Amino acid sequence: MTPKTSQTSPARPTTPTVLAPTDLREAHEALADTREPVTLRGAGTAADWGDPALPTPAVLDTTRMTGVLAYNPADMTVSVRAGTPLRALAAELGEHGQRVAFDAARVQRGATVGGLVATADSGPLSLTYGSLRDLVIGATVVLADGTVARTGGHVIKNVAGYDLAKLLHGSYGVFGLLAEVVLRLHPLPSASRTVCVEAPLPAAAEHAAAVLSGQSEPVAFEWLDDLLLVRLEGTPEGTDARARRLADDLGGTVLDDDAADAAWARHADLVDAANLRIGVRPSRLPAVLAAIGGDTATATVGLGTGVATLSVPDTDIEAAHDAVTAVNGTSVVRRAVPSGVRPWGQVPSAVRVLRALKNELDPEGRLCPGRLGSWLDGREAAP
Repeated sequence: MTPKTSQTSPARPTTPTVLAPTDLREAHEALADTREPVTLRGAGTAADWGDPALPTPAVLDTTRMTGVLAYNPADMTVSVRAGTPLRALAAELGEHGQRVAFDAARVQRGATVGGLVATADSGPLSLTYGSLRDLVIGATVVLADGTVARTGGHVIKNVAGYDLAKLLHGSYGVFGLLAEVVLRLHPLPSASRTVCVEAPLPAAAEHAAAVLSGQSEPVAFEWLDDLLLVRLEGTPEGTDARARRLADDLGGTVLDDDAADAAWARHADLVDAANLRIGVRPSRLPAVLAAIGGDTATATVGLGTGVATLSVPDTDIEAAHDAVTAVNGTSVVRRAVPSGVRPWGQVPSAVRVLRALKNELDPEGRLCPGRLGSWLDGREAAP
């Protein structure tokens, strides 16, 4: 059965009512006390990604749901409210020599923990540490009717056996409000070095195959501006030695700290400016990018992760989706696109499961109508 979402806007006031809870109790009350459709909103750094949200009579703003709930550095875990900006959390953890090993570009623009989970974003460090899906070990969720459910850690209530933390990863808020999150932490490295190699994309891909199968153990491996950036972390002596050896092997240079910071800042700027994100098998990235065309000067290419971002004209987005789908990859827009342009590439094979879950967790289709609408409302992209 298709969820009771609609392609038309629900009846609504001109200006939506803004609900701004500060904690779990208030979030529960906000959803339990209203029956109207509600848009869930964090810092808004990914508001234009994917399917556009339909206007709703109410908006639940999570940006007041901030702060650390429990942190014991010896446990290497931290529990936070989901509206906490990851940048602020990183500063607090850094005082104890720890971090959430996650570096999506929009973290520096104030992206919240909940918003980063909801959009399945990632950064260069995902090569080693994975996405937030891999770093979230517990979550507290408020469902559309106000039901509070917990997964991981001290479980109070499970919902039909679902792993809610993983279910909400990439859900764009359509299944529930992520209210609290427990994150796995890692130590801050004693040293970090970046090796830079001038190389066009095909040559960089050849380097990737050699380096990633070798002993260098890079934590990030990205291509941009005809440059290959390889980040190494560890002890100062060991990292210096590995970086010099890798630079010699590849004919590159070891960047000083200022140059490395500038290079990775450039990477983040390009990611933020991109209007398309794709994911394919890493070995297929160069061919797919060649098929898409566009300006490679705007591209960032994760030759170890298979994730790339780039900017293409709106008129070429459909063709880009098709090129990615042809190799069984995924693609999504990261900017608002003209009406009629698909926001997503191929429809997931489990789309019927997604619809069933939507019906189970939000049978009235109250949460974030329009988001994931291409799939949940049956408006599938062409294969």
